[in-house]
Amino acid sequence: MAATEQIMGEDGYAAATSRRVAERAGVKSALVYYYFPTMDDLFVAVLRDSGERALVRMREALTAEDPLRVLWLINTDTRYTRLSTEWMALANHRKVIGAELRVFAERVRDIETAAVTLVLRTNGVDLADFPPVVMSILLTGAARIICNESAVGMVQGHEQLRTYVEQFIARYPLPARPAGR
Repeated sequence: MAATEQIMGEDGYAAATSRRVAERAGVKSALVYYYFPTMDDLFVAVLRDSGERALVRMREALTAEDPLRVLWLINTDTRYTRLSTEWMALANHRKVIGAELRVFAERVRDIETAAVTLVLRTNGVDLADFPPVVMSILLTGAARIICNESAVGMVQGHEQLRTYVEQFIARYPLPARPAGR
């Protein structure tokens, strides 16, 4: 499974063939099919595994001293965004992957929205004027746009967007936690 994820992250989902996965894992390709009867079965297993690891990172934002910054940093991590893009591309061709990805994406959105809700409420922001789910999509979507565009060499406006987001994040701190908590 790790070999599949590595190949997808480096060369894209189309490069993750059973033969190449087996070669990277140091096993015979028949062993890949022994554990995963189809490539879709392998992709689903990898998506679930990498998704659970990503959810752990996302949940950390809920208890972080600066949840918005944690969300921003996670979503501007090009490794995360590159693999996410590959999953989206694969989902366009394989319905089973799309269904699995939707479940994972909804869980991520729930966590991101919870973190944004916490920050906005703590800062007395009117949630009707700034719906947390909308603010979550804007924050994380902007981060992903920077990563996706940077991947093809597009950087126009990125520094201005980064500066704007950094200023936005700085406006909504959480109160300092007492020592030992």
